[in-house]
Amino acid sequence: MDIRIDSYASAALVKISCCVVGKRFRLIAQDCSAIMVITNNTTLPEESELNVQELNLSSAALRAGSFHLGKQCEQANNEFMLCRQELDDPRACLAEGRAVTSCALDFFRKVKKSCHEEFTQYATCLDKSSGTMAFSHCRKTQGVFDKCIKDNFDWDRPSYGYFSRAKIVKSAREAPKKEEKVSYPDATPGLPEDYPKPPAKYGSRFHWLE
Repeated sequence: MDIRIDSYASAALVKISCCVVGKRFRLIAQDCSAIMVITNNTTLPEESELNVQELNLSSAALRAGSFHLGKQCEQANNEFMLCRQELDDPRACLAEGRAVTSCALDFFRKVKKSCHEEFTQYATCLDKSSGTMAFSHCRKTQGVFDKCIKDNFDWDRPSYGYFSRAKIVKSAREAPKKEEKVSYPDATPGLPEDYPKPPAKYGSRFHWLE
């Protein structure tokens, strides 16, 4: 099993968790279209590989569950980001993307079954209390939701600095081969000290120094 450093450290954890694989692939393809040439040798995935069940939740609901979602789906998220960073090819990371979406769906199903009322109150508070969905206005409903999560699943809310830490990811996928560094011979050595140095035929450009 390989161990590699994930420099992204799950900074955009919620966005990663909640993006749909198919839409994410198309977005990346559009971003690369300006610099990547598509030829007859380019293989694209089938439509069936890109179609997955979507996560139909509002921004407030995603924000309300973001801390616990990021912690419970951390391995899938890190695996997906590691794949995207190392391979730099969205086609090669479709399976990891489906795992992220599947984990997010499973998480919200559990929350809906056990903490639906507490979660809805918290998400509504975030949505209505400020234009930026600030957490600071909803500490009471957050506490109620966190307590429900703790009582039913024994999950603790991660600290604020948790997702900004560098992570060491244990991945079953083999690391890509590193490109060998090209070595060049040393530069041409200078002329020997006794090499003849006749004056310039048409004078020096630094004539004022002569």
